[in-house]
Amino acid sequence: MDTQTLDIPLIWPNYFEDCEECINRLKDILAELDGMQSVDIDTANRALLITYDKELVTFEEIQEHARLAGVTLAERYKHEIVQIAGLDCPDCANKLQTAIKRMDGVIWASLSYATLLLVVEFEAKKITLDAIKGRVTDFGYEVQESGPAGPPPAKTIRRRNVRSALTATSGTLLAAGLVIQYLLNYHSLAGWLFISSAITGGFFAARSGMLSVRALTPDTNFLMSAAALGALWLGDFSEAAAVMFLFSLGSTLEAHTVDKTRRSLRSLIEAFPTHATVKRNGHLEELHLNDIEIGDIVIIKPGEKVAVDGIVVDGESAIDEAPITGESIPKTKSLGDTVYAGSINGRGALEVRTTTNVEDNTLSRIVHLVEEAHAQRAPSQRFTERFGRIYTPTVIILAVIVAIAGPLILGGPFSDWMTRALTLLVVSCPCALVISTPVAIVAAIGNAAKSGILIKGGAHLEMLAEVSVVAFDKTGTLTIGKPTITEIIPFNGHDSNEILAIAASVESRSEHPLADAIINKARELDLKEHAIAFFEAFPGKGARAIVDGGVFYLGSRRFIEEIGCCVPQTEAVEHLLAKGNTVIFLAGDDGLWGAIGAMDILKKTSAEAIIRLKASGIHKTVMLTGDTIETARAISAHLGIDEHFAQLLPEDKLEIIHKLASNRDKVAMVGDGINDAPALAAANVGIAMGGAGSHAAIEAADVALMGDDIVMLPYAIILSRRAKKIIRQNVVFALLVVVLLVAGALMKKVTLATGVLGHEGSALLVIANSMRLLKR
Repeated sequence: MDTQTLDIPLIWPNYFEDCEECINRLKDILAELDGMQSVDIDTANRALLITYDKELVTFEEIQEHARLAGVTLAERYKHEIVQIAGLDCPDCANKLQTAIKRMDGVIWASLSYATLLLVVEFEAKKITLDAIKGRVTDFGYEVQESGPAGPPPAKTIRRRNVRSALTATSGTLLAAGLVIQYLLNYHSLAGWLFISSAITGGFFAARSGMLSVRALTPDTNFLMSAAALGALWLGDFSEAAAVMFLFSLGSTLEAHTVDKTRRSLRSLIEAFPTHATVKRNGHLEELHLNDIEIGDIVIIKPGEKVAVDGIVVDGESAIDEAPITGESIPKTKSLGDTVYAGSINGRGALEVRTTTNVEDNTLSRIVHLVEEAHAQRAPSQRFTERFGRIYTPTVIILAVIVAIAGPLILGGPFSDWMTRALTLLVVSCPCALVISTPVAIVAAIGNAAKSGILIKGGAHLEMLAEVSVVAFDKTGTLTIGKPTITEIIPFNGHDSNEILAIAASVESRSEHPLADAIINKARELDLKEHAIAFFEAFPGKGARAIVDGGVFYLGSRRFIEEIGCCVPQTEAVEHLLAKGNTVIFLAGDDGLWGAIGAMDILKKTSAEAIIRLKASGIHKTVMLTGDTIETARAISAHLGIDEHFAQLLPEDKLEIIHKLASNRDKVAMVGDGINDAPALAAANVGIAMGGAGSHAAIEAADVALMGDDIVMLPYAIILSRRAKKIIRQNVVFALLVVVLLVAGALMKKVTLATGVLGHEGSALLVIANSMRLLKR
């Protein structure tokens, strides 16, 4: 566990000083973060003292959650993401990461070989970002200022081309040497060809190896170079050539295949246009996104990608939001509707008023969170890295012992024992094991992001795979989140449309929760609007109004009965109540007119999602709601949800999540990310809905479904379980290869060349296995 303790000045509103509840809320929000070990707040000095696991939570996440609680953390510490170019092996990434962590002022650093992203947190007064970038270049690598989507630096491209050419030359010289030695029997010429092959194939490995020794972090490049030099010293020129050629070839192929995985992030960024057409002062201008301001009117032409988050002010078109939400069916957008950057316009033209800057729009937030996710180590990744840190020096020490003690104790030629020792050096870096987890996680997170699912790190991906219980908030998660008129029951010969028109007139002056539903339904049916001469509200009961000269009463059964109107117990009304409807009644001076049923209807995909969840191996589904018991029972029965809890406050939901988790089950909580924040934080995995439209929803949860329904949740769980299965396969295979190579080297069953082949081949197989997670 890599922990960090920080003492951070706080900036908060004046009312915080005397608000103990506000202070406690801040502590609770931070304490619920994964990896947070302790939280203390010094109110007198306005300071936050925290201890946290840097592999599970970043300072930026802590900063954002504090902001959601109304508090700003002072800018003492900075969080930056740097794109690296030129890394050619996982060992090189670990070497550079270690060197940056050792810099004075650096709090934490994580460099992923799978993405080439360096995430670093540092104390701004002690060190600058330029100094950190300088450390990168000291090690012979480049900083890619253009970001993940941009082209790599010219130096990187040139080095990649030179390395490919040298690898091809090394292979050609090795093949020529073998032909001359074994077919033409010219041993002297063959020897020079082998030496030339070793030099050309080992140029970059030797260079990187020397840099790693200078940094006191010997890596695979150094060990391979040492093994080749040893073979040359022993006169085994062909082995030296084979070692360097196979290592160079393996590294080149490895870099190429891993680059395919990196494209999962790059494809997200490439979905983003760089320029847009803006209407300013009656003129159209083509502007870079960085120059577009909030409030600017952006023209979205047919077939174009939407460049900004904004609200439609003119036009109508079908928008494909699949790149953002994963939803395959285009949505019709017109006046007043929200559009998201990165979605694709259909055949119509739109004018959109910009609502965010480019760095804060939906696609930018997604890319940023995916980058952050890659920096968080999963438990399995931390295990393989710890194993590598122990295994490599152990095998190197064993190689030294074999070289020195072997001939002295067991006898035999020194050259035989030296060859065994050199072979141990070749197999001492478990590259396949080190890369077995991160490449799989990058592939899975990239796949999920392209499907409208944001998984905020490998730890959350692995935990999602273990979930057996899923709890849902009802409103806005399983239902659409607003009441809809479902049925109108006329009484005493009155007409349904007449009842709805009178009710809409009464509700036009009301603030009742069902008012909008009744008014919208009347407008949908294009019903006549009636004149109102008088209106009086009875809070919690209903309302009275004079409509077209007649007195009408609209409200609950009890309210209608209180005015002396009899409400019969009809089967139709009871049926509405049994289905979870809220029923209100309309009465006039001449008696009861009718009953109106309204309910927050289910989303079309909710039932399908529950079925798929159970098919994916979820043992139990639970619904949590503040609604009535009747409504909860009706919805649970309709969807096939196993258990329901009704009339809950947020703290009640939190208590139920704790109880569900106490049975050793791993619990996922699905909610809107705001009202359900305590329950989301308490669950093993918090899953927020509708992340495309809510910054808070993304920040509050471990997983965010960018669409506004749960249809992609089963896919996320299936993908996470597939990822965990592939990671397990990779780890077991890599460990098996390690055992076989070490045993083979000690028993002289593995030569230097076959050791390199096993080393590089196993890494390539692990990468290829991980890349299966890129398939949707």
